[in-house]
Amino acid sequence: MPVANYEQYCQMLDKAKKGGFAYPAINVTSTSTANAAIKAFADKKCDGIVQVSTGGGEFASGQGVKDKALGAISLAQHVHLVAEKYDILIALHTDHCHPQYVDSFMIPLIEETEKRRAIGQPNLFNSHMFDGSELPLEENIKISKELLERCAKSEIILEVETGVVGGEEDGVNNEDTPADKLYTTPEEMVQIARELGPIGKFMYAATFGNVHGVYKPGNVKLRPEILSQGQKAVEKELGVDHTHYLVFHGGSGSDLEDIHETLNYGVIKMNVDTDTQYAYTRPVVNHMMTNYDQVLKVEGEVGSKKHYDPRTWMKLAETCMTERIHASISDLKAEGTSLLHN
Repeated sequence: MPVANYEQYCQMLDKAKKGGFAYPAINVTSTSTANAAIKAFADKKCDGIVQVSTGGGEFASGQGVKDKALGAISLAQHVHLVAEKYDILIALHTDHCHPQYVDSFMIPLIEETEKRRAIGQPNLFNSHMFDGSELPLEENIKISKELLERCAKSEIILEVETGVVGGEEDGVNNEDTPADKLYTTPEEMVQIARELGPIGKFMYAATFGNVHGVYKPGNVKLRPEILSQGQKAVEKELGVDHTHYLVFHGGSGSDLEDIHETLNYGVIKMNVDTDTQYAYTRPVVNHMMTNYDQVLKVEGEVGSKKHYDPRTWMKLAETCMTERIHASISDLKAEGTSLLHN
C-alpha cells in the first residue's frame, strides 16, 4: 500500500490509543535501514512509523552534500516507492528538530509537501517533530503553535516535547540535565493540550525520566505515573477527548513492565534507534572477523569478492535489524494490528 494518508494516520493513532498498544518508530539513515524497517512491519502485520532525524538526513545526502532536508526527502521518496509493495501502512515522520534547525530542516520539508499538494500529489511526510524542550516553556509553546498552524493546513501532524530526555543522541547531549527537567509536570501537559488542541492534531513527548543512549536493563529509572497524573489532569480540566497521544523517547534499557505501563496512559509511539543501530552492526562485525582473510587482500592474495561485496554483509545487517524490530513490535503489543488486516 502507499504511505498512509492523513485519515489513515489518524486512524492508526486512534486505534493504538484505544487498543493499548504503540507503534515502534524506527529511525533510518539509508535505503538499507528503511527496507529493514518496512519488512519488519509487514512480517508482523503491523502498520509502522519510519522516521528521519537531522543527522540521518545529513548522512543520507552524502558526505559531499551534507544537506539534512535533501537527505530526508531522498529517504522519504524511497519509502513511498517501496511501501507500495507491502500490505501494511507506513507513516513517515521526522525526529527531534531542535530550534536551530527549523529553518534548514523542517521548513524545507513542509514546503516540499506544500508543493506536492499543490499539484495533487500526496504529502511527503505525515508528521514532523519540533523539539523545543531546550527553550523556556512559553517560547516553546509559541513556536509550536506557529508550526502546528502551518502543518495543519497541509494535514501534517506535529510532535512536540516539554521537559528534557536525558542522555545523548544524534549529537545532542543532555547528560548533565538537572533531574527536575527530566519530568514533565501535569500543569505543562494541561497547558499544551489547551493551547495546541484547538489548532490541529499533534503528538506529545512528555518526559518521565526517559534517557537517550545505551543502558543496561534496570539502569533507566522511569516514572510512568508522571504520564498518568498528567493525563488525569488534562481530563479533569478539558475532558477525556483532549488527553494526549503520547510519545516515548529513550526506551533503550527500560524494563518491559514500565513500557507496558506507559501503554495504559496513552503512549502510541515509541522511538527505536539505539537498539536497531546495534542490531544492524553486530552481524557485520561477525562477518568481517570470521572472514578476515576473505574480505581483505592479505599477503598478496586477492580475497573473495562474494565476501567483501557490500551486498553480502548488508543483507545480514538488514536481516538482524528486521528481527530486532520484530521484538519491538511484540514488546509494544502491536503485532497483527494493521488497519489493513482487521
